[in-house]
Amino acid sequence: MKAKTESFVCELPLVLAGDDERVLSVRFDVARQAYNACLSEALRRLELLRQSKGYQAARKLPKGTKGSAAAKARAAAFRKANEQHGFREYDLHAWATEHISHKWLGEHLDANTIQRLATRAFKAVQEYAFGKHGRPRFKSFNQLDSVEGKTNTSGIRWCDNRVEWFGLKLPAIINPADPVIAHGLSSRIKYVRLVRRRLNGKPHYSAQLICEGKPYRKEKNTIGAGVVGIDPGPRVFGIAGETWGAQVDLTTPLKHNRQAARRLQRHIDRQRRANNPNNFLPDGRIRPGRKTWRVSKRQRRAQAKLAEMQRKAAAHRKSLHGQLANTVLRLGNDIRIERNSYRSFQRNFGKSVGLAAPAGFVTLLERKAENAGAQVSQLPTSLRLSQVCHGCGGIEKKPLSLRVHQCECGVGPVQRDVYSAWLACTAVPDPRSEWRLDAVQAALAWPGAELRLPAASSPISVQAFVAWACEAANGGLLAASLLAGVGGTERLAGKVAAMADKARNVVGASHHLVCPDVASRRESERVGRVATRTPFL
Repeated sequence: MKAKTESFVCELPLVLAGDDERVLSVRFDVARQAYNACLSEALRRLELLRQSKGYQAARKLPKGTKGSAAAKARAAAFRKANEQHGFREYDLHAWATEHISHKWLGEHLDANTIQRLATRAFKAVQEYAFGKHGRPRFKSFNQLDSVEGKTNTSGIRWCDNRVEWFGLKLPAIINPADPVIAHGLSSRIKYVRLVRRRLNGKPHYSAQLICEGKPYRKEKNTIGAGVVGIDPGPRVFGIAGETWGAQVDLTTPLKHNRQAARRLQRHIDRQRRANNPNNFLPDGRIRPGRKTWRVSKRQRRAQAKLAEMQRKAAAHRKSLHGQLANTVLRLGNDIRIERNSYRSFQRNFGKSVGLAAPAGFVTLLERKAENAGAQVSQLPTSLRLSQVCHGCGGIEKKPLSLRVHQCECGVGPVQRDVYSAWLACTAVPDPRSEWRLDAVQAALAWPGAELRLPAASSPISVQAFVAWACEAANGGLLAASLLAGVGGTERLAGKVAAMADKARNVVGASHHLVCPDVASRRESERVGRVATRTPFL
């Protein structure tokens, strides 16, 4: 097999002139039809495979442990059944070459792009066969927004600062002063991906260069030294180090967007009911059975406005995730995250999870840490960090409404999520149970954190946490907290007050830049007050 190397993405916007946009739109639609054809063929072969005797016999074989003779025999039986029914990636490539490349669809797409579409369809069906995802769906009009090649030598390729594809020559907008772009263009390009996005209802095309190597790291995003514990929640994260802690609310600047989106959704629902009165029962429910839905021009404009609002919220959330991930890595290179069930979060806290996307943040943090050489560990739930007390070793199951940990042994009161994140810093690897809580280390470190962790009882915004981390990286608040000791609370409180004024100016300015259309002055003042809260007192 060909050795795999590290990759990163360098994205450049494309300049379209003349008939380029129409040609690209046609080719994206042809790619959608080719994908649907490959998906239909892959699903057909999967059904034949499941009905075969060889597949049924392979399922009855014992699984065995990984690497054992029973596991190898079972895997060989499945491979033989897949080969007999052509349920392999390259079998689907051969089918696509015969039925798509040699037909009229091949007049718009090159062979490499068609094979990549076949691979995309096969992997979707394979995940469905393994039970990891649901049955893949066919893509409707304008639902396939990316196509890519296999190499940079044929098909979709990058040449002379432009994308060339089947007669199209699309120049890109390049900023030579941007070190990120310069680093991407100086690296070897593996292949090129074309992406279509809709901004204000209009399509915009960009080229993603899949480059070999590691992404560019800015000087300000240095990697710190130390242990950082994280207790992720549906909306608020508890983050703590050895002598500091904070509650970070990922949704502070996004709440007013949710309210505006909700009002627009109700407006669209009223339009939908007014345009289709016969499709609803008298009690308001949708009438069962197949029906035709009429959509007015005003409803389409409202839907486009909602889509643009959701796109902006997603981009803002992605920016907040990146800022928080870079800040956490700036504070430490050993990250401990308590393992949670994010599917359970979605079922029980759907609105908060949809707004904050905690699983997306954890995935982004793991990827950034791997590129930077840091370590991210997932701590098992068997540690019971939210229920255990390091002072007496007692375990008490707390209801979700109880957000403070206070034990009779004298530990507390301290915010529950922050305390759980702080306990994650004292966990040590154990060959018998993967991880265990080091009570001795926690008891030694508790006097230095006892006066500061209880102060982290109010959630702060991501901007305020980033402002505090920048101050700490420059030798400010963090250094003061490490040197102040038990008797230095007055000096520490003074530094916190000064930092709060700086954070108020910085966060207030950035808030108005990112969210210029705040509903009212009262709402902006409330967001500013929450954003300027500090992790310590």
